[in-house]
Amino acid sequence: MINSIALIGTVASCVTGFRKELIEFLVAKGITVYAFALDYDDVSRAEVEALGARPMDYSLTRSGLNPFRDISDTIKLSRTLRSINPDLVFCYFSKPVIFGTLAAKMAGVKRRIGMLEGLGYAFTEQPSAERFKTKVLRRIQVVLYQLTMPLLERLILLNSDDEKDLVDRYNITVKSVDVLGGIGLDLSEYNYSVPPQSPVTFVFVGRLLAEKGIHEFLSAAERIKNKYEDSRFLVLGGVDKANPGALTEGALDHAIKSGLITYPGHVNNVVEWLHASSVFVLPSYREGVPRSTQEAMAIGRAVITTDVPGCRDTVVDGVNGFLTTPWSVSDLYKKMAFFMEDRSLIISFGVESREIALRDFDVNTINEKIYGFLR
Repeated sequence: MINSIALIGTVASCVTGFRKELIEFLVAKGITVYAFALDYDDVSRAEVEALGARPMDYSLTRSGLNPFRDISDTIKLSRTLRSINPDLVFCYFSKPVIFGTLAAKMAGVKRRIGMLEGLGYAFTEQPSAERFKTKVLRRIQVVLYQLTMPLLERLILLNSDDEKDLVDRYNITVKSVDVLGGIGLDLSEYNYSVPPQSPVTFVFVGRLLAEKGIHEFLSAAERIKNKYEDSRFLVLGGVDKANPGALTEGALDHAIKSGLITYPGHVNNVVEWLHASSVFVLPSYREGVPRSTQEAMAIGRAVITTDVPGCRDTVVDGVNGFLTTPWSVSDLYKKMAFFMEDRSLIISFGVESREIALRDFDVNTINEKIYGFLR
């Protein structure tokens, strides 16, 4: 029997955007939900309260390797957990899973569950030689997982590759590992629409980073545009200037001014833009199970994505889309060209995507599954 639960994540926008349905589900079960986030303001705090949960502030650096700061933050979090005394602590994302689990143990919370929605950059294969810093970061993460995951009663992952590449490869001890699949969507908010076939609009959604495949997308788009005038390319997502793998402003400006892409930037109405698109493209190097792909499938869009962990879980190759070779511009171009040559695939693959989304990405079904894990 669970009377209270502490959800420990990162930013408030994730709580209100990606945990909304789960919180409402748990509250409807009569469970007191403490929703921890790093950056609540008055607006996000009120949104969480409207869901029936109690917003809780805490501190933890999202990145960086300052052990003294992390230890201090963990001690503070343990004191907060001790004061509210939840029946269960459910942490999600890498650093909360590590330090939130440790804080829960220190606070005497007997039940602790963690969820990783992907392994992150340190575990993502790159087309170029791996940097020394990445190796060090991955080793540190592995050691921390080896220390803290035995404290979990259960680890939840989104895809089976993550279990192989983390738990199995590094011999991490954890009592139980479960593969959830996608976090899911409220499908009532995603209505099917017939995708436009003229012009054919390929859409990319994500941060404009190398590991999301933005460079491959732009290169393939340029080749498609040169051969097929009746093609359009839409890019949705922000530029992370602090990230060394970010698309440069010069490259972005060139793509815009040359007429290669339409770029509205980071938008809050992604679904509206998806409805105006024909084919969803995500040439990412690794994911958990990407939400943007789930959204595109839910409204009936064919998908082109890479044959890598997380991405491959969204496509049945040749049924609702195509899987491409990671980092290959030529293969991505080839798969885009299929839709330019046979536009009936845009419709038929889109219908299959919708069916897969209805079967696999219904948040109500997924929340029941999560609740089964929590019980």
